[in-house]
Amino acid sequence: MLKKLDILIIRSFIGPFLAAFAISLFVLTMQFFWLYIDDLVGKGLDFFTVMKLVGLVMLFWVPMALPLALLFSSIMTFGNLGESFELVAIKASGIPLLRFMRPLFIITIFLSGLAFLFSNNIIPVTQLKLAALKYDIIVSKPAIDIKEGVFYDKLDGYVIKLGKKEKNDSVIHDIVLFEKNYGLQDNMLMAQTGIMRITPDKKFLEFILKNGWRFEERGSRGTTNTEFIRLGFKEYKKVFDLKSFQMNKSGDSAFYDPKMLSLRQLNSAIDSLEHIDTFYTRKARTEITPYVRFARYANDTGWIKTDTASIKTAKTFDALLPDSLRESIIDGTLGQITSIKGNVGFLASDYEDKYKSLRYHEIEWHRKFTLSVACIVLFLIGAPLGSIIRKGGLGTPLVFAIIFFVLFHLFNTFGEKFVRSGQASPMEGMWLSTLILIPIGAFLIFKAMSDSQLFNQEFYYRTFTRFRKIWNNFRKNQG
Repeated sequence: MLKKLDILIIRSFIGPFLAAFAISLFVLTMQFFWLYIDDLVGKGLDFFTVMKLVGLVMLFWVPMALPLALLFSSIMTFGNLGESFELVAIKASGIPLLRFMRPLFIITIFLSGLAFLFSNNIIPVTQLKLAALKYDIIVSKPAIDIKEGVFYDKLDGYVIKLGKKEKNDSVIHDIVLFEKNYGLQDNMLMAQTGIMRITPDKKFLEFILKNGWRFEERGSRGTTNTEFIRLGFKEYKKVFDLKSFQMNKSGDSAFYDPKMLSLRQLNSAIDSLEHIDTFYTRKARTEITPYVRFARYANDTGWIKTDTASIKTAKTFDALLPDSLRESIIDGTLGQITSIKGNVGFLASDYEDKYKSLRYHEIEWHRKFTLSVACIVLFLIGAPLGSIIRKGGLGTPLVFAIIFFVLFHLFNTFGEKFVRSGQASPMEGMWLSTLILIPIGAFLIFKAMSDSQLFNQEFYYRTFTRFRKIWNNFRKNQG
């Protein structure tokens, strides 16, 4: 049954929490648009597309905004109660700190479970739709992704540089286009002006170039007998297949990312990737054994046992080879070594990519839990911290909330980078911030329960004054 004390604390908490959540979500959402504001403003995007983009970005940041909102609102709530001496009255009536923290702790557990459900069910869909929307924006307005004066290489086989773009984002100037032909040198197109547009079926990207030149060199390598061709044109049409115009090529799908998977899907993907050692062992044996001919006789029991003591030892390996076969045997051996080295290098590179993909999937698996547990951990820091500082309003609580959230975010980022680089396991890296902040929360709860003057300026002033008197007396006695 809820008591009047519980109702009082819940009412004091709801307002600051909703305000803190709205502010946190707004700031985190603006972080995305600060990065892409130059590419979105003035590009002719309709209102519905902009609002859809804003909504998807806000949904994506909800799990991160919840811990920050709980930290800030808990500091503000208990700070307000302490500033108005309501905490003093509650403690004077014999009610311990953990008792009047209990209703908000239950609410925090509920919000933590809600954050987990949101991360597991809503965020994967949001991430997929956000990636698809950004792709649609780039396809419908291709010059959004091509910045002035920057070489753009996301089209397979081509590099594009634009000198200037008009506000309508279709008329372009000072175009330089390199076409990779893996010959003597890349073909090059230069034009003064042009128009960039998508075909009605959205399958091709067209460049209508005007007043320019096309340069090409033909011939074989290792000879000076080559042919250089320069072709001038008043209008030249270049068509690109948008199948190569993809934002992410790390998976089977153009938009595949571990962030788009639920916990069940991540379990399946991780289970498949964890068996890569056995798979690559079999694959290496299959692909390398044909080049190592003696390996096929390693387990052959039909060989006659030979007395090795009677065999004369040769000074060099070449001495065992007949003169007529020596060159061909050495060439064949070098060829086999080159083939083995190429296969081993390819397998090692493929194995590293799969192992890196496994780490990324495990990062997202742990993230779904760490952000939820962070709600509880940051509340256990904010509630006792507010009762210690006894300051309400926006000033002091906001400062402490920013400090501890920055610490949480930094340790979380460091841990994730350690996992991505292979310097730490997913368990160690993704739970680093939680393991560091839990002792801090326990320390603050202990100090709050013992009415500590941890952040009381007067306490430190009195301590310093007492220490100074002791020091002065000590100096007089020594004199």
